[in-house]
Amino acid sequence: MAGPLSHLRVLDLSRVLAGPWATQFLADLGAEVIKVERPGAGDDTRAWGPPFVTPPDAESGTAGMAAYFTCANRGKKSVAIDFTTPDGAEAVRRLAASADLVVENFKRGGLEKYGLDYASLRAVKPDLVYCSITGFGQDGPYADRAGYDAMIQAMGGLMSVTGQPDGAPGAEPMKVGVAVVDLFTGMYAASGMLAALAHRDRTGEGQHIDVALLDVQVAMLANQAANFLVSGTAPGRLGNAHPNICPYQAFAASDGHLMLAVGNDQQFRRFLTVAGRQELADDPRYATNTARVAARAVLVPLLAELIAARPRDWWIAELERAGVPCGPINTIDQLFADPQVLARGLRVEAALEDGTTVPMVRNPLRFSATPLGPWGAPPSLGQHTDEVLARDTNSEDAP
Repeated sequence: MAGPLSHLRVLDLSRVLAGPWATQFLADLGAEVIKVERPGAGDDTRAWGPPFVTPPDAESGTAGMAAYFTCANRGKKSVAIDFTTPDGAEAVRRLAASADLVVENFKRGGLEKYGLDYASLRAVKPDLVYCSITGFGQDGPYADRAGYDAMIQAMGGLMSVTGQPDGAPGAEPMKVGVAVVDLFTGMYAASGMLAALAHRDRTGEGQHIDVALLDVQVAMLANQAANFLVSGTAPGRLGNAHPNICPYQAFAASDGHLMLAVGNDQQFRRFLTVAGRQELADDPRYATNTARVAARAVLVPLLAELIAARPRDWWIAELERAGVPCGPINTIDQLFADPQVLARGLRVEAALEDGTTVPMVRNPLRFSATPLGPWGAPPSLGQHTDEVLARDTNSEDAP
């Protein structure tokens, strides 16, 4: 059964992560995604290894496929075109003429000299939805700067609220362990494109979408930004604790760590029952979340001592029975062996042209009427060049 976006064609001029993450999402939902890559080298992330699914071959000049590339490029068609040449740029314009969406993440104005900017392609396809992903957007004093995830995590405030608090061992601003700004930006871009397509379907009007990494990071500060805007006080680093809820953090049991996520006063009472300290529930210092946040410095060491007295699995089992949210802090190998992850089929596989199996993580969306899958493999560089260009040349939509 075709996916919910099987009627759409996407021209993907992006590389690395934010743009490819957005277009992979569209591919997962059934869109035909044509990924334009540099001949010879392809997307930068093909070389971002080890580990490699297929290593690069310097002798033959064959681009490899790093594991990194596979995380954001499954289900796409790779077309190798050098659009810095007149013929290459014209070939991309022909592809744009039959596309619903174009996605690019070059610096502001970087595609204008090739006639591949929004204004140029709009002249070819007036109802085109064109999404530009940059570090800082299409205007403002930083618009011409390049943007990378780690620097945006720093500039965008995320690192200032991530890491151990000042005075604790290892205290320093810390980036998140995956490129969350790129990933969030990809999802915002995908959502924006779908909204623009809904507008196009009602009005026949295409448009340009401007998505900036910095804008996205500011938006994703969520409650931390709201806390500052309301209070005027900049939040700081709390390690694994939560600025607005307590206890909501990691604790060390006698044989490992767990995450305790007490979300309301009733859950806190149930936790204390399991811990054998029911009397604390009526202590005015701890009876409400507001009080517990204020008394964090006293309460957390007390709870840490209680939790350290028993094994991790005992706590998880007893708290689960009591309806108190908690869980183990899994390593990634433990995660993929977890019964729930196995039951949900989050690990999937696809085969490359040569039969090599590529393990991947499935799209988490599950549709009742248009189920997703089977999952397409990430393409080898230029795998679909002849197919796509031959079809485009013969298409009635070609200019």
